[in-house]
Amino acid sequence: MMHPVCVYTGEELATYHFGSDHPFGPLRLPSFMQQLNTSGLVEKVCLRKAQMASRAAIETFHDKDYVLKVERLSHFGAGMLDQGDTPAFRGMYEAASYVAGSVLDAIQQIIQGQCRYAFIPIAGLHHARRHSAAGFCVFNDCGIAIEQLRRVYAINKVAYIDIDAHHGDGVFYSFVDDPDLCFVDFHEDGQYLYPGTGAVQETGKGEALGTKLNIPMPPGADDQLFMQKWPEAERFIEQSDPEFILLQCGADSIKGDPITHLCYSSETHAFVARRLKTLAEKLCGGRLLVMGGGGYNLDNIATAWCAVVESLLSSDQAMGS
Repeated sequence: MMHPVCVYTGEELATYHFGSDHPFGPLRLPSFMQQLNTSGLVEKVCLRKAQMASRAAIETFHDKDYVLKVERLSHFGAGMLDQGDTPAFRGMYEAASYVAGSVLDAIQQIIQGQCRYAFIPIAGLHHARRHSAAGFCVFNDCGIAIEQLRRVYAINKVAYIDIDAHHGDGVFYSFVDDPDLCFVDFHEDGQYLYPGTGAVQETGKGEALGTKLNIPMPPGADDQLFMQKWPEAERFIEQSDPEFILLQCGADSIKGDPITHLCYSSETHAFVARRLKTLAEKLCGGRLLVMGGGGYNLDNIATAWCAVVESLLSSDQAMGS
C-alpha cells in the first residue's frame, strides 16, 4: 500500500538542536507535531520513525576528516564547529546522522513506492560544506541526498529548490560546477543577511554555467513579489527535466522570524509545494521530497510546515496553481 505522505518524527530527530538559548532550539519539532495533531493532518499521513545514516553514506558528501571531527566533538560535547553559530553538543554526531538518515530513508520510500511524497521537518541543513559546519548545520543532508541519489539509484539529474530566507550556499558551492544539478534558490539578498552569497550573477561554473538560478529578494518581500518571480523558476526547473525534486522550505522566510527580514505568509510555502507536485508528476513520476529547513518563530514553523503537508496531501484536482 502506498501512503500519500510520510512525515518523519521521533526523539532522534528532536535531539538535533543547540539548546534553549540558541535560535535552533529544542521546541521546533514539538511545535510542528502539536499543530499536525490539532489540525487533524496527523490522521492523514504516515508517521515514520527517524533513521540513522551510515558513516559511508555521510562520507559520500563530507570529507572523512571532518566527519571524525564531528564525532570527536560530539563525544565531549564542547567546542565550536564554525566561527560561532554552531556549537558542539553531546550526541551531535548521532543527531545529525539521524537527520541525514531520515532524508535517505525517505528517498528509498519514494523510489520503492512505499509513499508518494515525504516531509522531514528537521532537515534541509543547507549551509554545511563538504569539509566544515556552518550556520547551525552539522551534516548537509541535502548534499548527502544528491550524492546518494546518484550512487545508489543512478539518478543523476536532480532539481534542488530552496525558499529558506538564507542562501543554500553549502549546496550551491558544492555543486557549482555540476551540470546535472538544477539549483533554484529564493533568499533574502546577501547584502542584508547571512551568508552573504547567492547573487543573481552566480549561475554555475564551467559546464554547469546556466544551471543555477539565484533569486535574491529584498528585505520585506511578500507573497505578491514571490509570485511575480516564481514563473521564471518554474520554467527553469522544467527545462532541466529532473529525475527527482528536492525542496527545502525553511520557515524563516515568513513574516515575524526573529533573525530574518522577509515577509511571506505560509501560503507561499503551500503554493510552492503544490506547484512542485505538479512538476514532479509531469517530469519525474511524482518524485518529490521536502525538508523543513530553517525557521526560528515557533508559530511560523508550525503553520508553514503544516501548510506544506496539507499541499502534499491535496488531490490533484484541488491543486490549482
